[in-house]
Amino acid sequence: MAGTIPREPSVSGLPLTRVVRALPPLVPFVGPEALERRHGRPLRVRVGANESPFGVSPAAREAMRQAVDEVWMYNDPEIHDLIEALAAHHHVPPARVHVGAGIDEILGLLVRLFAEAGDPVVTSLGSYPTFNYHVHGYGARLVEVPYVDDRVDFAGLGDAARKSGAHLVYAANPDNPMGTWGTAGAALELLASLPAEAMLILDEAYSEFAPPAAVPAMDVSDRRLVRTRTFSKAHGMAGARIGYAIAHEEVVAVLDRVRNQFGVNRVAQAGALASLGEPQHVRSVVRQVRQGRGELAALAEELGLGHVESATNFVNLDLGCGERARAVQAALLGRGVFVRMPYKPPGDRCVRVTVGTPGQRSAFALEFRGALSEVDGR
Repeated sequence: MAGTIPREPSVSGLPLTRVVRALPPLVPFVGPEALERRHGRPLRVRVGANESPFGVSPAAREAMRQAVDEVWMYNDPEIHDLIEALAAHHHVPPARVHVGAGIDEILGLLVRLFAEAGDPVVTSLGSYPTFNYHVHGYGARLVEVPYVDDRVDFAGLGDAARKSGAHLVYAANPDNPMGTWGTAGAALELLASLPAEAMLILDEAYSEFAPPAAVPAMDVSDRRLVRTRTFSKAHGMAGARIGYAIAHEEVVAVLDRVRNQFGVNRVAQAGALASLGEPQHVRSVVRQVRQGRGELAALAEELGLGHVESATNFVNLDLGCGERARAVQAALLGRGVFVRMPYKPPGDRCVRVTVGTPGQRSAFALEFRGALSEVDGR
């Protein structure tokens, strides 16, 4: 995120901190709403943000509606009921569960706690941009390890941590934005390889879609491991902004020192608690996503394209090179279809497509064929 963009020394005469002065005016993502405003028309097919268009469970919907009538009251700052339920669900003590306003907030808190300005922080080159956003925002610096065969290089992350002296290492498994996954054994070997003073943030936002071999047993006795999960994907609650971390109680306790005490709103807490009690909805979403991934793979084969095998709720369709991928993404947007593409190699040869409902998948397939013909016929 560094560059030659001019830095403002102050705002209305008020001096900025040194860290903020060095930041370019960038955000991790351009939202679909911003694209609608920019182009002056609504999107017809929204399959770019890895949301779940299958929605929330019936129980979560009803719980959230009831919570709206109580929204005049502050939310429970201790998030007691949800933490107790999550602890029971994962068979861990409640003291090992932290709930926040999405994984994004939790990542920011972890960087704030464990990375001083100037410290190295290790991640994959091209991995989740919001983590990078927080690292830059607190003045730390990224040490980025390239993917190997479209996959997170767990051994390479460990090597980079040892060589750089990083105290924080971030790995998403399954990975965003590639959708690939590594084994639980590979993740645990990475943890074992880290120095005693280094922490592994294992982002498991897509764990519900992953094969069992990708997910380690729920053991957070090691102080160096933080596992993050979310209600945004399989539970269909992206707009509610609620996620959680499972970690050693000492890490959870220090997170409590800096968290926003009222940051997880009453409606989100109610919805997440109800959704956790309706696992059949998540199983249904996972089945539908699996079917949709197969349809996207078949579409790629039909059109002579490759795709990246995914263990998430999205599929990367391989256009062969970045120039073609960007042109297809732009052509799709011109047709009212929102997709994203990974921003760094090797994924920037692809467009990343969220698995939508059957209707969304049909509409996307139609417009994708047209966009590809438009680009290749130029």
